[in-house]
Amino acid sequence: MMIYPLSHSLPKCIFKPLPQPSHGKQSKAKQIKTNMATNVDQSPIATNIFFTKYLQSLTQTPHRLRKRMLATWTPDQELNRVRLRSGADMKRKLMWYDLVALGVGGMLGVGVFVTTGPVALQISGPSVFISYIIAAISALLSSLCYTEFSVQIPVAGGAFSYLRVTFGEFVGYFAGANILMEYVLSNAAVARSFTDYLCHAVGENDPNSWRVEVDGLFKGYNMLDFPAVALVLLLTLCLCHGTKESSILNLIMTIFHVVFFGFIIIAGFCNGSVQNLVKPGGLAPFGVKGIVDGAATVYFSYIGYDSVSTLAEEIQNPSKSLPLGIVGSVLIVSLLYSLMALSLCLMVPYNKILKDASFSMAFRNIGWAWASNVVGAGASLGIVASLLVAMLGQARYLCVIGRARLVPNWLAKVHPSTGTPLNATLFLGLCTATIALFTELSIVLEMISISTLLVFYLVANALIYRRYVMISNNPPSHTLLFLFLLSFFAICFSISLKIQQQLWGLPLFGGLMLIVTAFFHYSMSRVSHPTGWSVPFMPWPAAISIFLNVFLMTTLKLLSYQRFAMWTCLITLFYVLYGVHSTYEAEEMKGGVEEVPNPSVQQSKLDIQML
Repeated sequence: MMIYPLSHSLPKCIFKPLPQPSHGKQSKAKQIKTNMATNVDQSPIATNIFFTKYLQSLTQTPHRLRKRMLATWTPDQELNRVRLRSGADMKRKLMWYDLVALGVGGMLGVGVFVTTGPVALQISGPSVFISYIIAAISALLSSLCYTEFSVQIPVAGGAFSYLRVTFGEFVGYFAGANILMEYVLSNAAVARSFTDYLCHAVGENDPNSWRVEVDGLFKGYNMLDFPAVALVLLLTLCLCHGTKESSILNLIMTIFHVVFFGFIIIAGFCNGSVQNLVKPGGLAPFGVKGIVDGAATVYFSYIGYDSVSTLAEEIQNPSKSLPLGIVGSVLIVSLLYSLMALSLCLMVPYNKILKDASFSMAFRNIGWAWASNVVGAGASLGIVASLLVAMLGQARYLCVIGRARLVPNWLAKVHPSTGTPLNATLFLGLCTATIALFTELSIVLEMISISTLLVFYLVANALIYRRYVMISNNPPSHTLLFLFLLSFFAICFSISLKIQQQLWGLPLFGGLMLIVTAFFHYSMSRVSHPTGWSVPFMPWPAAISIFLNVFLMTTLKLLSYQRFAMWTCLITLFYVLYGVHSTYEAEEMKGGVEEVPNPSVQQSKLDIQML
């Protein structure tokens, strides 16, 4: 043993106490019991601390609401700092033709095979194809608004992100929650219609034969649909695997589906009769009101093109691919929808159209029983494609809402190997499967339409405000007054149509809308155009979109507004009790600076101009 004098520098050593003599297994068991007892003792303490902090947060709710409700992000923050919270980047593998196929696949099958039959039979009659044209005009104008936003802010949040950077956190959250509800409910409805057409594909005329009736449940919720649940869960697993692989699968199904649509259109025109359009009751047996009411209901058919905007983080060239993908898919689908609805009414008088699997039964009516099975198989394929795209979009919405800390942040995580929002995909897949198991189609259709119309209305308002106030630096009061007058005239126009004795209001309020829009257009001398793709002839497309969306919303039934009011109260309560406190702690208390969950993944800063 060496002894160092005090003048020497001692080597650096770490001295540890000698281990105590072991008493075997009894000593180890005693130590484990002690640790367990300590954990049990600490658990109630941690719970009490959590609830104490939460109650303290609730006392500060008014202050936090004032700070956060109107808080906005810049596009650069949305593209970079907020995006870091997902950990890994989504993988950029999609091209413009992938977007067109995803948009077409997302819309085709939903409207024609789910809504055309009920609308033709009960609301519009043979003029249902005109209802599709009106809805298509509104959808096309809304798609232009979506396109400009998606090019300027190419993130996966869609309407949620666009409204959050324009009108603040609460409006963005409100729109995001509504569009999530729309997606989940519409996907559940489409999954149940898949069972209807699959039955016809195998020659079974009664779709409920594949469902299980439960006597103890309420009517409308008592037919359990296990094939729909199996389809939703299978597609959920597919989407977890990767976006590009899902896109290739969708492209194959969409090509077959468009060919199949062509077969139905040609067969309907060749074997139908013009007499079915005018007998019984004429082309519009329910009048102009029936055509407009039908347009509001079939608007459900155009859910899908907004899914394309949620893929902005996975596109190789967003500034060129997004306009082609969004606008191109809406134009293609609008044409096919109108021709399909017209071919159905040529084959069968409107009063003999069945609500369920209407196209399959139409071919049986003209004596083409074999074609009925083909229609069932083709419709099932189209429904699978549309469901795939819609479930793709809903997960991206929830992922970005999780990045904003408005829902638990584990929903925002992107899997590093697949580049997909895995947690959000699994969570929403389970929600969709649960609703599809119990709920009949008729219960959710109109609630879907009101949520869709409201979100598209908000996006059109946001585009005008962003273009004329945030980019051009004009006073906000003029633009806000213009937006208020647009909505007011649209409501008055709708009321005049409902009160048939006051039809003079139609030209009055329609003319006032045109005059106010023209005055606003020429009075705004200082207008700056955003870089990249932008909506032409502004503010006319966005103004007409606002007018049509408000007009179509007023045609929906009172029951849909009651259900919508209940949903609004629920999501507002969630925001007050959870969302505002979560975002306040993330943005105000921590200054918005958070550690990147996976530092090994290199995040690339996006340059808006280069995109």
